[in-house]
Amino acid sequence: MDSCFSLRSLVSLRCAMTLVVAMGLFSSICTAGQAAAKQPNIVYFLADDLGRDDVGWRGGPIKTPNLDKLAKGGAELTQFYVQPVCSPTRASLMTGRYPLRYGLQVGVVRPWADYGLNTDEYTLPQALKEAGYETAIVGKWHLGHAKREYLPTSRGFDHQYGHYNGALDYNSHDRDGGHDWHKDDQANHDDGYSTTLIGKEATRIVKDRNRNKPLFLYIPFNAVHSPFQAPKAVIDQYPDLTGNRQKYAAMLHILDEAVGDVVAALEEQGEIENTLFLFSSDNGGPNPGQLTDNGELRAGKGTVYEGGVRVVAFANWKGKIKSGSVVDEPIHIVDLFPTLIKLAGGSTAKSKPLDGHDVWDVIAHGAKSPRTETVHNITPNNGAIRVGDYKLVKKGNGQQGRRARNQGEEVAGNYELYNIREDINEKTDLAEKQPEKLKELIARYEEIAASAAKPHNERDEKPADWKAPAVYGQQ
Repeated sequence: MDSCFSLRSLVSLRCAMTLVVAMGLFSSICTAGQAAAKQPNIVYFLADDLGRDDVGWRGGPIKTPNLDKLAKGGAELTQFYVQPVCSPTRASLMTGRYPLRYGLQVGVVRPWADYGLNTDEYTLPQALKEAGYETAIVGKWHLGHAKREYLPTSRGFDHQYGHYNGALDYNSHDRDGGHDWHKDDQANHDDGYSTTLIGKEATRIVKDRNRNKPLFLYIPFNAVHSPFQAPKAVIDQYPDLTGNRQKYAAMLHILDEAVGDVVAALEEQGEIENTLFLFSSDNGGPNPGQLTDNGELRAGKGTVYEGGVRVVAFANWKGKIKSGSVVDEPIHIVDLFPTLIKLAGGSTAKSKPLDGHDVWDVIAHGAKSPRTETVHNITPNNGAIRVGDYKLVKKGNGQQGRRARNQGEEVAGNYELYNIREDINEKTDLAEKQPEKLKELIARYEEIAASAAKPHNERDEKPADWKAPAVYGQQ
């Protein structure tokens, strides 16, 4: 009797244990399924040539209510760094690697360029697509169009709409006489103002996408880059401004409306709490004080001073990022590559060695930045790096490099040194006052420079016999 009871008890116990194990396995499967289902939509709005203090939430005079709402509802990133000009910044986002690694550190990809982002670079949309995302770019590519393999649909994007070059005419969609408007990398002839078209297509993608997949939607506007063009009715809303500054304001106004349309489409789908919104400019504003406003920062677009590389930026994810927060920690756009891929549950295993760091805890939880060094740019002639709070600027005048290492006067003449934490304006050059720190940063600068790839675009000259194609990118 006791033996039978023990046997029955043992069998029951084994059955119970089997059930517990099975339930645990089922629970794990469900948890994994839930995690996959909760992959966030990622929407990145990238402005072109936007001044840091031109937006409403930073006190600017231009009406940006939709951007203001997102910025105030998330985290402002006050030390968000990019590259000095357009193409290098876009390449940094796509690869998580500095442009000097693959020869895009000088200038931009011009209409006549026979190169683009190296095809052996693993891109952000490729990684997100492999993680199960639907991927789309709506706007300005600027990373090559001379060969089909350079085009967005060859680099991981399921959908493409917009243009390949910079400085596009907003109405004709031409550049230097060649047509530059495309859909899925085929010529497109939609009529309309380019920023408005970009907003409409991005909104359409949100509405028509596969709802069973998370969405990566990259919206690199051509606004507010020149040429300065906008509908008169919008220009007239800024009577206190004049000239190109007035047109610039209207261009940003329309960009903001497009942002609002995209956000509204996601709200209609109930997707706001599952969407990470990012926003930044691709470089500092050009002609600060006349056309744009970079605030207290020195200089602007095309320079490695803070006004050229530290830009307006925010991150917003309702319920995940604290509303009204300010992240005053250094973040570089290369950091978004590993950060977004990890959030998406993807892998960076196919990437070449990354310069980016995962900064999610910095953005969402107020952690210290893992970034102790930032390369603002290094070209054969000039550049800048930041190590800790110190920034070295190499000027492009006179003899440079190793000859200067142990010659105090020459070093001080070729280089500038700033403590960015204490001197955000870069007004106090410490090169002569702190020679040891200067030598330390010069040594590090030269170490990085020695590993740089040869620039694709050293001279940036238009070939004398070059003529724009009828349609760009249709080789």
